[in-house]
Amino acid sequence: MNRIVIVGASAAGLTAAETLRRRGWDGTLTLIGEEPRPPYDRPPLSKQILAGAWEPERATLRSLPDLARLRADLRLGQRAVALDVPGRRVRLGGGESMSFDALVITTGVAPRRLPDSDLAGVHVLRTLDDALALRAALLAGPRVVVVGAGFLGTEVAAAARVMGLEVTVIEPEPVPVRRPFGDRIGALIAEVHRDHGTRLRCGVPVRRLRGAGGRVTGVELGDGTTLPADVVVLALGAAPATGWLEGSGLRLGDGVECDAYCQAAPGIYAAGDVASWPHAHFGTRMRLEHRMNATEQAMAAAGNLLGDATPFAPVPYFWTDQYDTRIQAYGIFPPDAEMRIVYGDPSDGHFAAAYGHHGRVVGVLGWNAPRQVRTLRRLVVDRAPWTTFTAIPALSPATVN
Repeated sequence: MNRIVIVGASAAGLTAAETLRRRGWDGTLTLIGEEPRPPYDRPPLSKQILAGAWEPERATLRSLPDLARLRADLRLGQRAVALDVPGRRVRLGGGESMSFDALVITTGVAPRRLPDSDLAGVHVLRTLDDALALRAALLAGPRVVVVGAGFLGTEVAAAARVMGLEVTVIEPEPVPVRRPFGDRIGALIAEVHRDHGTRLRCGVPVRRLRGAGGRVTGVELGDGTTLPADVVVLALGAAPATGWLEGSGLRLGDGVECDAYCQAAPGIYAAGDVASWPHAHFGTRMRLEHRMNATEQAMAAAGNLLGDATPFAPVPYFWTDQYDTRIQAYGIFPPDAEMRIVYGDPSDGHFAAAYGHHGRVVGVLGWNAPRQVRTLRRLVVDRAPWTTFTAIPALSPATVN
């Protein structure tokens, strides 16, 4: 094996490259990235970068001298458009074709959009350039409508409110972040946002964007009302960036479908937001759009490419910061799981909760409770029986109290 190509100059792609070199692999290494910028961190985009607390350069993951030490052929600003699996070649947008002995796919995800959303004033937030453009727009003091109340949408809303802007969040579900955590936690997040002056319109879909002269003027809702807006942020989730893999023969479901070792085909691996794989610990196939997973899975994929043969089965970790609230979570959070508050009280703004599914502890969540949630993580690792918490009344995550 003389030549490894990594497609996606993301945190996962950079980690894969560094892991290969750290493990002693000394062949030809190519890192291809669609953006012209060197690899950077994405979580700060909706937080420190958008709020203006960081200069853009601070999000860069490695300095130019550090990248040079990788001894990699950096192909930044170049997009992979096709993969020839039998021929072991990646075709780039400019027509060049690159051969490989092994391939790591780390192309991440692309933001979902609404129809006719190519109006001035409509933004998505995925890249550093997206964040800088949105910040510039917010500095003009606009009326802001955020479509989607997942983690990204609520983080953007929080940043805009801290800037003193008029912000409305639209969410078709009854409460924010319902999908990961259920109604009870979602109701608490809604309360935090209302306490900070954000208007929430939950339980109503968006019908269309309205515009005049090529610029957005408002958002029309399913109930017929129209919210005036100067800036609209679409936070509708993201889809795996697998379009360039169509027709390659790789299995493309919810992302690049890999085995437990992150392998999609002989000598071809995937990691990060774009990859799905069967998780032995939880007994389910999953795809994670979490920063920590990008690093861990890239290390695992690179190690398995070099012969480790180790199944990838981490305990997922993710977090969100909104105003003075930090939510940290370990594990998974099935929609039909039971939930119990096991430390503190939501009314005090400091608590931890456990989630049980099929008789086992599968997830823990901390609300301004970092020490407690780290301790509880052990229960997820050990697949502790849900009866650990039988003395505490169970709460369904689909129940608002």
